[in-house]
Amino acid sequence: MNLTELKSFLDEKVVEYNQPKFVESDPIQIPHKFHAKEDIEIAAFLTATIAWGNRKMINNNAKKMMELLGNSPYDFVMNHTEEDLESLESFVHRTFNGTDFVFFIRALQNIYKNHGGLEAVFANTKEERMQDAISAFKDVFFSIPYPERTRKHVSDPKKGSAAKRINMFLRWMVRDDNTGVDFGIWKTLSPSQLSCPLDVHSGNVARKLGLLKRKQNDAKALLELDTALRKLDPNDPVKYDFALFGLGVFEKF
Repeated sequence: MNLTELKSFLDEKVVEYNQPKFVESDPIQIPHKFHAKEDIEIAAFLTATIAWGNRKMINNNAKKMMELLGNSPYDFVMNHTEEDLESLESFVHRTFNGTDFVFFIRALQNIYKNHGGLEAVFANTKEERMQDAISAFKDVFFSIPYPERTRKHVSDPKKGSAAKRINMFLRWMVRDDNTGVDFGIWKTLSPSQLSCPLDVHSGNVARKLGLLKRKQNDAKALLELDTALRKLDPNDPVKYDFALFGLGVFEKF
């Protein structure tokens, strides 16, 4: 396919998959249970953090996270007691455990109390891409005492990571897709700054379509994919995540 044909093909797939039915099996269903901005973004951030592995297990464990927070994530973050935190210690999702969960709550409280909230921390950038902002966010997140084991659960593009889960979280927050999937509740950032949440599925499909040549799904591959997707739509390049993911997961492309 030439570029025009490829764009037409992928645009059709975006329309097919960027629909409310997508929410039913995707981890984005968890923040969709909330209405207040802070509840949505905290639920989304925590859900995205554990979004690796089996999707059903991700959804179930993210739901457990919300239950442990009394289904009021912002209130829990801001007003928890030490005894409340003890109730989180039994949580486990793969290598993310209760120790990590407790620190995430402490770090989020610090961000909301002292840094203006999640949006304010990420929005402090004028760059064309969000990768430096993600690294800066990690510095803020771990600016209070932390367990060393927990650092691995927040990716750092400056260390070569594609930061798939944080890029997915940012897509959820920034894109307003008018279909009820992505939230679009962050107005200080533009969809043009977003990057595709590069994983095994989107990476393999991108390579088959000639959008990506690099074999590893790392920061260099993400830059290559970003560049290709911006040629298709510079204003909303990450919409093609729906096409790449849908082709990989649902159509076994």
